[in-house]
Amino acid sequence: MSEYPILYSFRRCPFAMRVRLVLHACEITCELREVILKDKPQEMVAISAKATVPVLQLPDAKIIDESYDIILWAIKQNDPNNWTSHLDELAHLVKINDDEFKIHLDKYKYSSRHPELPKEEHRENANFFLKYLDELLDKKAFLSADHQTVTDLSIFPFIRQFAFVDKNYFDQLDFPRLQRWLDWHLNSTLFDKVMQKYVRWEEGQTKTFFA
Repeated sequence: MSEYPILYSFRRCPFAMRVRLVLHACEITCELREVILKDKPQEMVAISAKATVPVLQLPDAKIIDESYDIILWAIKQNDPNNWTSHLDELAHLVKINDDEFKIHLDKYKYSSRHPELPKEEHRENANFFLKYLDELLDKKAFLSADHQTVTDLSIFPFIRQFAFVDKNYFDQLDFPRLQRWLDWHLNSTLFDKVMQKYVRWEEGQTKTFFA
């Protein structure tokens, strides 16, 4: 067993992305195992019944395989940014994002799999969350405060995913504060660091550490 937590991740998955952002911001070193979702490693499947990223295996063999739970674990281990004070806002927005918005986002992004409605209607069904976030950003520069917090890092990957289904459409929406917020995150040093490309992990290869 590694002396560091092992993170099974996939670069473009928004759930894995939010975890990498928070782990990096919390200065927690992990052994990173990049996964190809269409050919998942048996090592990951064996330890997590859901068999998809992210999965965090702790040095004591405990498994945490929900992104929100990994985030809470990370903050508990090390909170250099004093994010504990924002956990109520985090819980509120993550619930809306994960339980409601992500459903419409997936139907919009993969509309051919959901022909019950036109792609444009799936897109419109997701806009309630964009409007809500834009209104929150009218009161402060970021979602929980006047500086970036764990709340922003947990929601940003999903807004990014929505925006890049059709960036022209997103840029023309009347959500200027949300658009500026997204651009800020896209151009941040933290995002650049966690989006480095890694080769697919295979048993026996040299370990890759992410911090």
